[in-house]
Amino acid sequence: MGDSSDEEYLGTEWLPYRERPEWVDVEPLAQEDGANPVVSIAYSQKFREVFDYMRAVIASGEKSQRALDLTTDALRLNPANYTVWQYRRDILRDLKADLNAELDYLSEVISQNSKNYQVWHHRRVIVEMLNDPSNELELTENALVNDGDAKNYHAWQHRQWAIRTFKLFDDELNFVDRLICEDQRNNSAWNQRFFVIKHFGFTPDLVQRELSYTMNRIRIIKNNESAWNYLVGVIRQGENGKGQLNSYPEVVQFVEEIYQSGNRSPYLLAFLIDLYQEQALQLKHGDSEQLARKVYGLCDEMASKHDTIRRKYWQYVANHLKNQLSKVETKQQQQ
Repeated sequence: MGDSSDEEYLGTEWLPYRERPEWVDVEPLAQEDGANPVVSIAYSQKFREVFDYMRAVIASGEKSQRALDLTTDALRLNPANYTVWQYRRDILRDLKADLNAELDYLSEVISQNSKNYQVWHHRRVIVEMLNDPSNELELTENALVNDGDAKNYHAWQHRQWAIRTFKLFDDELNFVDRLICEDQRNNSAWNQRFFVIKHFGFTPDLVQRELSYTMNRIRIIKNNESAWNYLVGVIRQGENGKGQLNSYPEVVQFVEEIYQSGNRSPYLLAFLIDLYQEQALQLKHGDSEQLARKVYGLCDEMASKHDTIRRKYWQYVANHLKNQLSKVETKQQQQ
């Protein structure tokens, strides 16, 4: 990290550790790169000094307030350094430090490094030590909404952990619905909805409600991969986890009406291909021919017009169905 970044994080009133009276008893420990390092990193003087002292403190096992302050400087320079975070936790435990103050510190760090795994992991450990999740939903909401990144994987992961660990499911659907209303293509929000619904259980009533919810969203944006994936996921969870795409007549009618209206969303066509494949394989050979022709025609549409980048995949799907139907026919003839 260059000097300009160092100044941004540590300010211009920087006093080198070697000039600080309280550190006179510590001999900094330089990084050992060997006689001929393959790649010599151009550390700034400030960065090199802070981590030289950090290595010395870790080597001696010192756990004190000054060591804790040193970790703060080191993490400002490199907030992704797992070793420093781990040693900071060791110091906090040894000093029996104020963990609520640590959460305040972490909120500041997360606001500047919201996609840093190490800081979120450290936060999780501190929350576990406190056994207090009271700030976590607000924190993650800020990271997802106010910081303008509603698909931040680390924030979602932390939010799911807090909700699952401390049973905070009650109001989550309202939060998720708000995010979906703001951006119906937010796959992370749809994933969170599935996470919450799965906790409550895919009862018949809940499945019907989610199917209606999703179909209404698709009516608004028909070319929305997230909603189509969610629709399939909910159907599969129906009938005690054995749901088929044709298990719900209202869904079959819905997708066929969209197709008949002239819409050719690739996600609609992919749904129909899977639907007709399942139906064809459930019928006797003679009765399945019409459905098979639908699959072949839709696969050809996908390969030639709507999803050409996966042309060979759709050709494979059509050929695979032909092979499956051939096996079914042979089996039926032998009976």
